[in-house]
Amino acid sequence: MKKLKIAQIAPLVESVPPQKYGGTERVVYSLCEELVKRGHEVTLFASGDSKSSAKLISVYPVHLRAAKIPDLYGTNDLTMLNIGTAYSMQEEFDLIHDHCGSLSLASANICRKPMLMTMHGPFTSYNRRIFEKLTNPGIVTISKAQARLAPAINHLGTVYHGLSMESYPFGAKSGNYLLFVGRISMEKGVHLAIEVAQYLNLPLIIAAKLDSVDMAYFNEYVGPKLSDNLIKWVGEVDEGERNKLMKNALCFLHPITWEEPFGLTLIEAMACGCPVVAIGKGSVAEIVEDGKTGFVVSDVYEMIEAVKNIDKIRRYTCRKHVLSNFNSRRMADEYEKIYDKLMQAEELQKEYSFEEQSLFRAENSGIHAEDETNLEARKREPWPKECGNLFGQPLSLPSPGQQRFKIPLES
Repeated sequence: MKKLKIAQIAPLVESVPPQKYGGTERVVYSLCEELVKRGHEVTLFASGDSKSSAKLISVYPVHLRAAKIPDLYGTNDLTMLNIGTAYSMQEEFDLIHDHCGSLSLASANICRKPMLMTMHGPFTSYNRRIFEKLTNPGIVTISKAQARLAPAINHLGTVYHGLSMESYPFGAKSGNYLLFVGRISMEKGVHLAIEVAQYLNLPLIIAAKLDSVDMAYFNEYVGPKLSDNLIKWVGEVDEGERNKLMKNALCFLHPITWEEPFGLTLIEAMACGCPVVAIGKGSVAEIVEDGKTGFVVSDVYEMIEAVKNIDKIRRYTCRKHVLSNFNSRRMADEYEKIYDKLMQAEELQKEYSFEEQSLFRAENSGIHAEDETNLEARKREPWPKECGNLFGQPLSLPSPGQQRFKIPLES
């Protein structure tokens, strides 16, 4: 495809890539690196301690967690400055790819450039309304399960996360411990992993961060059950230590209690040869091949039985599965297809004269084109919102011979 000037807008919560925990930032890093390799001119809006082959523009020297900024995930001043800086420079880019979710949706909705937004978090009863109302940015979901929760959004398609995992260490033989990696919280289900370990009398290593908002959960469900020999919390670890734990673990436990959009730790564990036992909520069944790369279960009881049968899973099959299906090259391929369709739609819009656009407006509003007045003044109006389709809906305009064309952005 044509080489583009692309703006990638990342959250400031963690650096790109993250030093420890941070799924969104890890994915943004992989995407930027792959796009630069392909010759695109990529500008990354991220924290100043980020490292990327793309041009880096930052409004703050370190990521927000390191700076101990309150309201990390909310509308703090630095987050809004990062978003505002990116959109104020929109004329310098061919296309904008936003990863900040609803925080930047208002700015994205009035953006004049082709753009898309990847939704990295969940759709909820609260945030669905804003995505259904502000529809200028087409939304890319990260799993089909996530997309099903928001059927009325302007949906461009689903692109699974991908990472460059060829260098991840492979463990052909396992140790005798269970592993949980991520964040200590009710939705991540650490308490359920503890139940499994206690029942089977197998050591469980918990390599996870703990946010202040989850302290009450930790104090009631996790803290009292920690010990030196059976249930061990080692805190938040970096990528190297995490991969070492994954390649040597008997299996990876993922006992989520929520509709998780995409479990990035699942593909990282399997890349190290570690089979997964996960409760089948959200995207789990799209990532784990039940009976081949692990087991998809419905509750703790099935999880216990799955661990008992984990030796039936071939560790190399786990690695082969994710390196084939969840790599950064495949992710970039899918995004390039969407970029290309957005740019095609932009070019087709430019080909139509104002009179043709006026005819389309008239046809779709139930009035006759000859009834419209002051055409010269209306030439200064933006592309009619009833077309609304450059970002997701079929583009339908009368072409010569009254032929119609459509650009489906979702395959």
